[in-house]
Amino acid sequence: MKKYPVILVILYVACELIANITAGKLTTVGGLVVPAAVYIFTVNYTLLDLINRVLGKEEARRIVKGAFLANLLLAFYVTFAIRLPFPVFWQGQEAFVTTLANTPRITLASLTAYYLSSNIDIIFYHLLKDKAAPWLRVLASNSVSLFVDTLVFITIAFAGLMPLLPLIKGQYLVKLGTTIFTIPLIYLTRFLGEREECCAPASKGEA
Repeated sequence: MKKYPVILVILYVACELIANITAGKLTTVGGLVVPAAVYIFTVNYTLLDLINRVLGKEEARRIVKGAFLANLLLAFYVTFAIRLPFPVFWQGQEAFVTTLANTPRITLASLTAYYLSSNIDIIFYHLLKDKAAPWLRVLASNSVSLFVDTLVFITIAFAGLMPLLPLIKGQYLVKLGTTIFTIPLIYLTRFLGEREECCAPASKGEA
């Protein structure tokens, strides 16, 4: 019976929630304006590839569904918390709303982009399973899925409000650059004590 990488799955879901919470903070990178969440969000796609490598495509899909539900719960509970009555002496309501509140349009854009792009990432990584080295699978699958995420999110969130192309280009370039630094994560299988694709047996030539 193989050991289930619980910590890896918890880390993936935690990073996803952290990305949503920190998305309201804007940062600048080489003149490009991107949300602070873009870095940990990009790391999460490589973690998803690692989950795909260790547990297989179907389990990765189930974990994405679980993370999607966690995101949905976060969005609903933040809205609930904002609307709760508060004592007159508490001065933090405006800051709380400013920090955590999202418009329904932003929430819809975020959830839709996450679910579509994550499943595309799983498909592309799996298609390359026997055709490329792990690092190349990460680079290829992330390049596609992060583009889909950026395109879907920005289109739904900002269409009709501001020019889309500069936003898409800037966020995608930063995400792609971050992906390069996350590639070594895919080799954590040796530390997890797992073989690739649900613990496949070692070949005869492997020690």
